[in-house]
Amino acid sequence: MATFRTSQPGSAADPSRPHLILVGLPGAGKSTVASMLARRLGRTFLDFDVEISRREGLSIAEIFAQHGEPTFRRMERELTEEVALFGGMVLAPGGGWVSQLESVALLRPASRLIYLKITPTGALRRMGRKVVGRPLLLRPDPHGELERLLAARRMVYESADFVVDVENIDSQRVTDSIQAHFEL
Repeated sequence: MATFRTSQPGSAADPSRPHLILVGLPGAGKSTVASMLARRLGRTFLDFDVEISRREGLSIAEIFAQHGEPTFRRMERELTEEVALFGGMVLAPGGGWVSQLESVALLRPASRLIYLKITPTGALRRMGRKVVGRPLLLRPDPHGELERLLAARRMVYESADFVVDVENIDSQRVTDSIQAHFEL
């Protein structure tokens, strides 16, 4: 099975620079912004969900359905352990990664946590029909589930090194703001 190290051709990961880790509710734009930011800064980008899905040959929804959330969280932690050996990357872990404090601790305080702040209503609006691909939101009341997730994660989100309110701005402006703050 390929690992993160063997799946990244010519990685630009630099252990002397901190990782930039984007966190926030599902639908906040973590993957989109992280990809744009990495390109601008000339850094390696890693979307945890994409990497885990690639390794397992299953979508995240399939992993949840077939193996359950605890198995998925274990996979996230294992990937975090690998990433901890590197530096200088732009990371987009899944929305629930931040609630696994042991995983967060593997990368903190050296890494910089960036919170993309959005309301549950805004997140649902952005996800639109894609909400069906989000295992934690496949409930009768996705808005209520996002409210619950936000309440459970709020303390960790608000401990971020930088907060960007993404409710009413596009990905380009969010990326501009982060780049200006973390021009490393």
